[in-house]
Amino acid sequence: MSEWYETSFGEDYLIVYRHRDFCGARHEVERMIQWLDLPQGARVLDLCCGMGRHSLALSQAGYEVTGVDLSEVLLREARAQEGADKVTWIRSDMRELPLDGGFDAVVNLFTSFGYFEEDEEQVKVLKEVFRMLKPGGRFIIDFLNPAYVTEHLVPHSVREDGDTLIDESRRIEHGYVKKEIRLTSKQAGGPPRKYQERVKLYTLEDFRSLISAAGLKLEAVHGSYDESSYDAENSRRMIFTGVRP
Repeated sequence: MSEWYETSFGEDYLIVYRHRDFCGARHEVERMIQWLDLPQGARVLDLCCGMGRHSLALSQAGYEVTGVDLSEVLLREARAQEGADKVTWIRSDMRELPLDGGFDAVVNLFTSFGYFEEDEEQVKVLKEVFRMLKPGGRFIIDFLNPAYVTEHLVPHSVREDGDTLIDESRRIEHGYVKKEIRLTSKQAGGPPRKYQERVKLYTLEDFRSLISAAGLKLEAVHGSYDESSYDAENSRRMIFTGVRP
């Protein structure tokens, strides 16, 4: 039986998340550049790059970028964008990368973490971040804030995208935030296409332990890309920055 992340990042994902824009990615990358403090031409790995929004913005900012993702559909979209030829695109599981490392920075953005059931599997990801970085290399991991998600969770929403009806149900269950997505074609009819997304809810202290277990050093936690300091109750995100010692 396939894991949810092996089936959910396909053609329908492009419909569900069409609203994610490249302009927003440029704003976020501008902030990341300040946090990373990297010289022009530095090597950056975008781990779980998706459709390549941040990889392309990092490349345009003057970095040598490699984008890695498990989804061939999302990588196809990334390769179709303007400027994509300047980025190296690789299909791989984030727990076992076909790369030798030597990167100045690794970024893992918009909750592309916590996909696995066992903590040991998440640590494998972080150990790969360690292995990819040169000594003194820096990382950013952008994760959701569990307390904020729990407090502001929208249990159910319905919207339309052209001919497609998108029905999304969300719940907190057994330490995970789970989303069920149903897509129905209004014209063609037929049964809905169903997908699940599941992310393990790690607290700040949990993350400290995971990052330490991988040999990385956590330096700061931000609550957003607008430089707000992290607040356990009110911040939308937990954005971790740190270094390989």
